[in-house]
Amino acid sequence: MQRLQAFKYELKPDGGQRHNLRRYAGSCRFVYNRALALQQANHEAGEKFIGYVAMAKHLTAWRNGTETSWLKDSPVHPLQHALKDLEKAYKNFFAKRADPSAALRAGFPRFKRKGSGDSFRYPDPKQIKLDQRNNRVFLPKLGWLRYRNSREVLGELRNVTVSGKNGKWYISIQTQREIEQPVSTATTAIGIDLGIARFATFSDGSYIAPLNSFKTQQAKLAKYQRRMAHKQKFSNNWKKAKAKVQKIHTKIADTRRDFLHKATTTISQNHALVFIEDLQVGNMSRSAAGTAENPGKNVAAKSGLNKAIVDQGWGEFRRQLDYKLAWNGGMLFAVPAHYTSQECPECHHVSADNRQTQAKFVCVKCHYENHADHVGAINVKERGHRLLACGDGALRASMKQELAEVSQLSS
Repeated sequence: MQRLQAFKYELKPDGGQRHNLRRYAGSCRFVYNRALALQQANHEAGEKFIGYVAMAKHLTAWRNGTETSWLKDSPVHPLQHALKDLEKAYKNFFAKRADPSAALRAGFPRFKRKGSGDSFRYPDPKQIKLDQRNNRVFLPKLGWLRYRNSREVLGELRNVTVSGKNGKWYISIQTQREIEQPVSTATTAIGIDLGIARFATFSDGSYIAPLNSFKTQQAKLAKYQRRMAHKQKFSNNWKKAKAKVQKIHTKIADTRRDFLHKATTTISQNHALVFIEDLQVGNMSRSAAGTAENPGKNVAAKSGLNKAIVDQGWGEFRRQLDYKLAWNGGMLFAVPAHYTSQECPECHHVSADNRQTQAKFVCVKCHYENHADHVGAINVKERGHRLLACGDGALRASMKQELAEVSQLSS
């Protein structure tokens, strides 16, 4: 089987290369924003969507025009790929509108800001040279760049993405290679219940405590944000304060990512089948503020809950777990999450009264007692086995009938 894998390293550019990196990222951002503005104006005029081929002709005109002739200084392939990124963003958005239940998490394309997600891609591997022995890589119009070679690049080079974050530049080298079909050495199956008090509770009774990287840095972040707010915007002192705020955000994200990688690696190596709740994180963390006419209730409490949900990184946890299990020969299954912590795993009685507190579960029918998160993990695993036995469609139809019965009982 073929495996696509990215290897990311920190670049060590000199002063001139650092200047060009900012220029090329700015040029790609300019092309993306100008093409997006053109698409919006074209839509308002009632015209059809401008495809990549037609948009590439506009790029040629911009490069040859007198006002934007500076675009010629940037490599053309990254500029063209910025147009492809825009077209892909539009397609993802319309695909989500056609099928709201799709896994695509794409909103309407937005204009890019300077300093936020600066990146550009070299899609042609023929223009890229990788010298791992001397820890350097050759990129068009940038020349040879040094990088921190922390691990060996495996496979045939496909493309390279350069990105800047918090004053540092990184290179992501995507490769493709043939590997044997992986066979999992583990033989166990496990269900996982995700939560706030416990990050992940397993059906065998064990659990992973939450990291709460944002909560840990929240007070320090607020202090530096207040300092930044008291500075004259865009002044040198404001830029210094902003750099400190960005550094804290980077530390929060890096700490969370490291935590998730370690957790998902351990799970994928120890289990062949993993069942997880099919959580709609976007809906769960939606604001409860409401509108001026219909204000929301318990807005402050819901805001705190939303921060806690986002701080856990459930979506990234599921994404990492999915590909790591596949790499190790295992499989990940997402099952309906309705009433997993309210259903008794012994007699299968479903009631909100079963969960007396956030942690305590006592069945009102058979008096089964356990931790509520452990009960949820057990039910997730059971539903996962039902999913394998009767298929996705049959399970969801069964769940729909069960939810209807529970709704009638509660009414």
